Amino acid sequence: MADTELNLGADPSLLLVDDDEAFVRRLARAMEKRGFAVEVAMSVAEGRAAADARPPAYAVCDLRLEDGNGLDVVEVIHERRPDSRVIVLTGYGAIATAVAAVKIGAIDYLSKPADATDIINALMATGDDLPAPPENPMSADRVRWEHIQRVYELCDRNVSETARRLNMHRRTLQRILAKRSPK
Repeated sequence: MADTELNLGADPSLLLVDDDEAFVRRLARAMEKRGFAVEVAMSVAEGRAAADARPPAYAVCDLRLEDGNGLDVVEVIHERRPDSRVIVLTGYGAIATAVAAVKIGAIDYLSKPADATDIINALMATGDDLPAPPENPMSADRVRWEHIQRVYELCDRNVSETARRLNMHRRTLQRILAKRSPK
């Protein structure tokens, strides 16, 4: 996508929240070249402070940060600026967290690695654009993992309550939650 094709409107502000310094610096440079006014935050605390002080028109937030959950930043952005277009970006893709992100104001959810073009396409997409269907359906292990993640989110990320509702031992659930999603 050429720089001139982007219609960023009157406010090209973009907040990038990610604790992977190399990734966020590369992405910031790429987005600046495309006309965005980029601000970078490396933690939930920095992201919340930036969103509170200067609510951005656009944002890309990593889900898992060293000091917490990127969804907390998405909530602040949505409270301060409901028209903001927010993308949640993560290496830990799960339907439950995607649903949670959309419920609190994100417009899309992308798995890492996502390049600047993927992110721009998601940020600039209109309501009529639909993503392509998946090439491969989920495995049975993945469906089970997704169900556990959904119940975990519905229980406000309370491990004990989730384990009780799923009728499983709390430590077993903790081990499942600590692993990456199955293919």
